[in-house]
Amino acid sequence: MGNYFYDMLPKEEFERIPYLPTFGQFVEWMEKEYADKPAISDQVNTYTYKEMCDRVARRRAFIEGLGLPKGAHIAIFDRNSLDAIELFLAITSAGYVAMNFPAQLPEMSVIGSCMKFDIAAIFVRDEFAPLCQKLQNVKVLPASSIAEEKAPVTIPDPDSPAAIFFTGGTTGAPKGAVLSHRALMRGNYNAIFKPGPVIGVHRYLALLPLSHVFGLIAGTMGCFYTGNLIFTCEDMKAAIGKLPVIRPTVLVIVPGICDILAGLCKMYGPQFLGSLRMIITGAANVPPRLVDIFSKMGVEFCFGYGLTETANLTSANANALEKPTSIGKIYPGQEAKIVDGELWIKGDNVFSGYYKDPERTREALTEDGWLRTGDLCHFDDEGFLYITGRIKNLIILPNGENVSPESLEEPFYADPCVRDAMVKEDELNGTPCIAVEILPLMQAFEGKPFEEVKAYMDKLVEKINATLPTTHRIMKVTVRTEDFKRTGSMKVSRV
Repeated sequence: MGNYFYDMLPKEEFERIPYLPTFGQFVEWMEKEYADKPAISDQVNTYTYKEMCDRVARRRAFIEGLGLPKGAHIAIFDRNSLDAIELFLAITSAGYVAMNFPAQLPEMSVIGSCMKFDIAAIFVRDEFAPLCQKLQNVKVLPASSIAEEKAPVTIPDPDSPAAIFFTGGTTGAPKGAVLSHRALMRGNYNAIFKPGPVIGVHRYLALLPLSHVFGLIAGTMGCFYTGNLIFTCEDMKAAIGKLPVIRPTVLVIVPGICDILAGLCKMYGPQFLGSLRMIITGAANVPPRLVDIFSKMGVEFCFGYGLTETANLTSANANALEKPTSIGKIYPGQEAKIVDGELWIKGDNVFSGYYKDPERTREALTEDGWLRTGDLCHFDDEGFLYITGRIKNLIILPNGENVSPESLEEPFYADPCVRDAMVKEDELNGTPCIAVEILPLMQAFEGKPFEEVKAYMDKLVEKINATLPTTHRIMKVTVRTEDFKRTGSMKVSRV
C-alpha cells in the first residue's frame, strides 16, 4: 500500500474498513459489519453491535418524538456511561447536533452553556439533575430515556454540524468548536490505524471523558470502527483499580494517567496491567522514562497529536522507541505546512469554526481553510513531526529573542527523577528571568530528605544550563512538594 498508516494494518483489514462521512452511515455499517460481536459493556450488561444499534435506534425514536427541528442542539450531561455513548450515536445519526457537557460542570456554567450554545434539550444523569433545575426553554430529560419503537438513521450533508466541543476551558466564556460529520468521521477513521490486526481483537476501557474529543474519537468511536469491545467508565479511579479484572488490551489515555499506572505497577507488579498491550496517548509529551517502563512490560506506545479543532487526530507515531520525542507523521487526507515555525493544517478533519464567535474563528482559520494550530513544530528528514512549543507560551527575552519554555522543559523530562517541570518567566531581585518549577518523582529518592532532592535538582539545572546560551539559562529554581494545578486532560496548567 506504500503509506505509513495504511501499511500498519493487514491488507484485508484495511480494505474491509471504509471511510464513511456521516454518523448515520457509520451506525448502519457497523451494525451490519459487526452484528454479533460484543460492542459495549458496563460490566453488568454487555450488548452486541446489533443490540447496541437497536437501542440507538430506539433512542433516535425518543429524540424524534421531542418535535425538535433537524439540526437542533442537544446536550448530554452524564459520565462515561452506556446512556451517554448511545445518546451521542443517536443524536448524531438522527440529524441533530450533540454536545457532551463535562461531568464537573457547575450549575451556573450549565445554565450559561445552554444559553451560549442554544441547547434545545439536555439528557441528564440523575445525580446531575439538581444542576439543571433552573434551566429555562430547554427540555430536560433523563439520560436513560428510550422508546419502544425504532427510528431509521438520517443521512445529512457530510459538511453539516455533528457536534460542538468545549475548547479553551469550561468556565467563564468557553469556546465551542463546531465539527461536521465529515470532520469527526475523518478523525474516527484515522483512529483505526494501529500496528497489527485491529478488527475484533481488542478490549478498550473508556477512561477519558466523552466531552474530550480525544476520549470520544480516538477511544470510543475508534473502538467501534474496528469492531472491538469497550467497557464504560463512570468512575476513573474505580476503573483503574479493576484493570486486572477488565483486562483491556488498549488504553487511550493522557501521560498523567500513564504516570499513575506506572506507580501502581511498581506497587503491585506488571500483572496489575492484566492483558494491556498498547497505550495510545496524546495531549502532552510522554517522558522517555514512561516509554522505557512500559516497553519492558511488553506494552507498546503510540503517540498522537491533534486538536479539538482537527477532530482530535492530526498525526501519530507508532515508532515510539526509535522516535521517542516525535508526535509522528501527518495522517493521510490532510495538508500540512510550517509557516514562521507554526504548524498549519488543512483537510476535511478541520473544524467549521467557533460557535457564534466569528472573531476567534478568523484568528484560527485563514480564508482558504488553513488552521493555524498555534504549535511551533518542525519535520525531520523522514517526515516525522516534532513540537517545540506553543506560540502563546513564548518568553520574550530582554534582547527581544523568543524562547519556547517547552524546549527548555524537554531535558528535564529526559531525567528519570523528574515527574513534571514547568519553565516560565519570573523575576529575580527585581530583574526578569527564566524560572523552572520541578515536581520530583519521589519514588526515585527512596525516602531521602527533601534537602537531597533539592540538591539533585539544583545540579540538574546546572547541567542543563551548561548546554544553553547564556541568555536562555534558568536562573530561578523551585522544587515542588505538591502537584501542579492541572487541566482536565491532566496537563500542567500554565495559568
